[in-house]
Amino acid sequence: MIDRRAVLAGGAALVAGPVLAAVPRFASRRPAPGERRFVSPAVERTIVDVGRRIGDPKLAWMFANAWPNTLDTTVLAASESDSFVITGDIPCLWLRDSAAQMHSYMPLLRDDPKLAMLVRGLIARQARSILIDPYANAFMQDPAAATSLDWAKHDDTVMKPGVAERKWEVDSLCYAIRLAYGYWQATRDPRPFDATWAEAARTIVRTFREQQRKHGEGPYRFRRSAPEPTETLSGGYGAPTRKIGLIHSGFRPSDDSCTYPFLIPANLFAVTALRELAVLARDVRPEPTLAAEATALADEVAKALTAHGRMRLPDGRAVWAYEIDGYGNALFMDDANVPSLSGLAYLGCVTPRDPLWRTTAAAAWSDANPWFFRGRAGEGIGGPHVGRRYIWPMSLIVRALSSDDDATIRACLATLRATDADTGFIHEAFDMDDAATFTRPWFAWANGLFGELILKLAAKRPHLLEAFA
Repeated sequence: MIDRRAVLAGGAALVAGPVLAAVPRFASRRPAPGERRFVSPAVERTIVDVGRRIGDPKLAWMFANAWPNTLDTTVLAASESDSFVITGDIPCLWLRDSAAQMHSYMPLLRDDPKLAMLVRGLIARQARSILIDPYANAFMQDPAAATSLDWAKHDDTVMKPGVAERKWEVDSLCYAIRLAYGYWQATRDPRPFDATWAEAARTIVRTFREQQRKHGEGPYRFRRSAPEPTETLSGGYGAPTRKIGLIHSGFRPSDDSCTYPFLIPANLFAVTALRELAVLARDVRPEPTLAAEATALADEVAKALTAHGRMRLPDGRAVWAYEIDGYGNALFMDDANVPSLSGLAYLGCVTPRDPLWRTTAAAAWSDANPWFFRGRAGEGIGGPHVGRRYIWPMSLIVRALSSDDDATIRACLATLRATDADTGFIHEAFDMDDAATFTRPWFAWANGLFGELILKLAAKRPHLLEAFA
């Protein structure tokens, strides 16, 4: 059976050096205007405006290629009631990825009604997808279709029509809330928050409650026959836990299985998302019971995180754990995929100056993290999904987005600029000693996140872009 790792690993073989060498330096790598899947006038204006303020031609070129990549290539449908956004080289909608891909466009929604419509349609599609199966992470465009993903066709789980993959990840449902809340914050438009959305929101809270597993293992079970142990759950449910009020996650945002089912960054993200849901259920669509339930669950999980979610490193530093089991076992590491420990400030789960988070983030960006790598091409965080030696540009982007130190941000920008293999795009991961060896030449989430960084710097620290060299 071909699994997802085999497909993604093939990206390293897609580097086309001789072809790229024949293209004029800094020629646009976007599709021709008539071939772009979605065009936003506001995005196009911003590309020109911000590009003029970037002193380095290559960095400006990368921004112009990468930031519109979601709109250019991954929008398969766009309407008031149904927008379908794929990840890039996998033709399915991931709740996490599609929400994250839209995030950097949120500030432009008031200026572009068509772009706002795209996001409304995605909120509607995500709500209907959650009602198909809240435990699924990815969905088919046709809600009646069986999965087209070869690696998911024989999974030992309940695969419903419309589901592409059924890996239970707490962050999938958090991202659906983040998308809806971000839309409301940007527009104050109540249109997406209809009865279907409200039912999906209630389903999210119910599913989180089920995965506290206070009264048994719950309805979700998953096993996969695959060469990588991170593709399956032991016994179908994962490692044993003591029920302490946290939410179990089968898989990480990397789609790798958890070592211990209490994934701390995902639970911190859940607290933030539930509080955002409570705002929507109170101020946008009056659902007082839903608002109260979301707040109560957020309070309970937050209390459990304070009591159980921290650990000490061998040198005595107190940090957030990455995963725990409630029995006293804790794992410290970090994975580039967000929610991560490094990404907690970016997601709004902590303040950037929070002392515990700053200590945790510093440890994650060091040899205390087994998935931190430093080589000739750069330094950064990777993860088990691609494996040793591979640095994910996403970790560099999140570090820069979360930093208030010019030198740190400049160093991250320099590495990002130097590790695109002259493609003009951000990849999933690159070899720590050779950036020309990379995975996923078409990865819209990372491209959009890079655009988000450039936009933030243009607004908050323009001197870093103007004088970058």
